[in-house]
Amino acid sequence: MEVYLDNNSTTPMNEEVREVYHEHEKFYGNVNSIYQKGIETRKLLSKAYDVIYPAIGARDEDDIIITSSTTEGNNAVIKTFLYNFLQGSEKKHIITTVAEHSSIKAPCAFVKKFGMEVTYLYTDENGRIDLQELEDSIRNDTALISVLFASNESGAIQPIKEIGEISKKYEIPFHCDGAQAISKAKVDVKELGVDYFTFSAHKFHGPKGIGGLYVRNGSPFIPLIHGGNQMGGKRGGSINTAGIVAMAKAMELANKNLNKMYFEVAKLRDKLEDAILKIPDTKSYVDKKFRLPNTVIASFRGIEGEAMLWELNQSGIYAATGSSCSSERLQGSEVLEALGEDPEIAHTGIIFSLSRFTKEDEIDYVIDKLPKIVDKLRNISMTYAKVKSS
Repeated sequence: MEVYLDNNSTTPMNEEVREVYHEHEKFYGNVNSIYQKGIETRKLLSKAYDVIYPAIGARDEDDIIITSSTTEGNNAVIKTFLYNFLQGSEKKHIITTVAEHSSIKAPCAFVKKFGMEVTYLYTDENGRIDLQELEDSIRNDTALISVLFASNESGAIQPIKEIGEISKKYEIPFHCDGAQAISKAKVDVKELGVDYFTFSAHKFHGPKGIGGLYVRNGSPFIPLIHGGNQMGGKRGGSINTAGIVAMAKAMELANKNLNKMYFEVAKLRDKLEDAILKIPDTKSYVDKKFRLPNTVIASFRGIEGEAMLWELNQSGIYAATGSSCSSERLQGSEVLEALGEDPEIAHTGIIFSLSRFTKEDEIDYVIDKLPKIVDKLRNISMTYAKVKSS
């Protein structure tokens, strides 16, 4: 049996979405043309937008810029404020968190090279920032607040609505990396109070290479990719028609299946987590009420995460360790350390992330295999031998 439990990294494309994608590959007309094939393509894109806008609660006057990924959208937002700073703006300070994805941390490190400053807020034992610390970090020259909706590693959900209220109080633009939001939580950008919201279709059973950047009407924005007049001149490059239509379908299905995620998937998640915690010297993190319904992050004392991944893989079980975008790195999880875990234990963290397609017999298979794998690895672990002898 094969069991895929790395859905916070990427998801398999839904068959219904795949059919929509392939069906619309034949629409190749230039959307900016006035000939028939261009008109047909333009109609398809209009229908897709009619799904995407309400799916996240966007208004007609707002922009949803089609991108290649959340990473592209995150870079576009951060570098908008770098551009403004280089053009003479006194706003040079960004507030973000230690729990962010590398697609926020890397551009934040980049803008610092030009003289901008970044404050990284720490998280508590539930992976959430302290709202008072956020407010205390705001300065007269704060240009942007950027906080992810939820961690791909710990599943910890940030208090986005409350952060939005603080950002409005101080009139500071607020960006939210929403890669882990759609399909796992209700998303309403107006209710959340965000000015920017980024997402990728492959996180909710859509195709890779297509995503979106929501920009609230009136919010500053400088194109990251210059070219033609696609996206109203806000993102150059030929439009991926089939990808947009497929993403719209994936969003529609994700919203329709939210109750399944909240109840059925969460129940399977809990079953797996309970079984993990019956294994000696294991630990899970983040209170369930603050965590995505599909995610378990657990540590296994005395077992390197990479060794665990390999043994799981040998049994056809696919999970993640550390950042899901760099699970080959030999470092402890920064997110687990931010939760207060010792660096030694942070090396042992494993992320199991389910989807609405995860079946109970698959979880039963993992529950059967996991104790045997743990026993095997601990029997050859010098680290665990020291723990037992102390």
